[in-house]
Amino acid sequence: MADLSLVARARVHTLRAVVRRVLRSPSARARFAKKRMAPIDGRVLDEQMAALLGLDDVAGETTLHERTPAVARARLVQEIAIVEADPPGGVAIADRRFEGPAGPITVRTYTPSGIAPGSPGIAYFHGGGWVVCDLDTHDVLCRRLALEVGARVFSFDYRLAPENRFPAAVEDATAATRWLLANAESRGVDPRRVIVCGDSAGGNLAAVVARRLAREPARPALAVLIYPAVDATFACASHTSMGSGFFLTRQMIDWYFAHYTGGAASPTDPDLSPLHAPDVAGCPRTLVYVAGFDPLRDEGVAYAKKLEAAGVPVTLVEHRSLPHGYALMTGAIDAAREAVLGITADIRAAIAET
Repeated sequence: MADLSLVARARVHTLRAVVRRVLRSPSARARFAKKRMAPIDGRVLDEQMAALLGLDDVAGETTLHERTPAVARARLVQEIAIVEADPPGGVAIADRRFEGPAGPITVRTYTPSGIAPGSPGIAYFHGGGWVVCDLDTHDVLCRRLALEVGARVFSFDYRLAPENRFPAAVEDATAATRWLLANAESRGVDPRRVIVCGDSAGGNLAAVVARRLAREPARPALAVLIYPAVDATFACASHTSMGSGFFLTRQMIDWYFAHYTGGAASPTDPDLSPLHAPDVAGCPRTLVYVAGFDPLRDEGVAYAKKLEAAGVPVTLVEHRSLPHGYALMTGAIDAAREAVLGITADIRAAIAET
């Protein structure tokens, strides 16, 4: 919470305590969760998550799409801090910059204590609809990836919209991955075990980069897509069935894409919508994770099937009881923490086989 004001810190501290007290009390949890437990698409929401949504209903605050990007960014930092875990120790962290396609790109490196040279390396792209979030919002997740996978993690601060619209983020993510591949050995990484990984919009970027580099001599060995956005046509059924009432809504998705593209990109451009890429053959082995209560659920499933049909080894996991964004809720939601630990175990196993 280093970037929060004293007032914001006090607010976060108070709300963290309230949220944890409610979610860990069976009676309070059941009371707040009650209105959110009806099955949808044959799925039942995790009770702690349902209670968190119930608390959100009581708060009645404006949603992200009613805010400016600047206000949304500041607010989301606080919202994530309320539900995310405290940062684990045992990881050395350092920031550096390298030259990107439109100026310097900051990369934050996470190095677990005692890790040997020649470790796996994870190029991480944070979520946030290409508009919000940053290196700090995803700090706990990157620390956990480093510790649980046994890898050096490189979290890249790519350009955000609307200040820098599509394809600026794609250009930065591609350049960042090429930088890591080219400098792997000097950074203590085995160049044959480089992973591209991201959540939500970052999952989109990881998918795009994996396809773009698929036929280059230096390319990632594994792609990890956590509830990725892969279809800007919004044609999948889950956009309707899960389009309201959860932490990511269809109105928010429209807000993100309006800022990201400004309406100037084709929704089937493969660098925007990997699901519409004409050819995904040659992409690296891919792990795809979708959330049951997520408008993006069905497009993630469709992309996994597209990769599989092209001969790409794919693992598809649905966390049926969780909504979009669960990877940043591990301090408040037990099932979210278990899901993230499952993801890290899968990555560790998959990269050991390369």
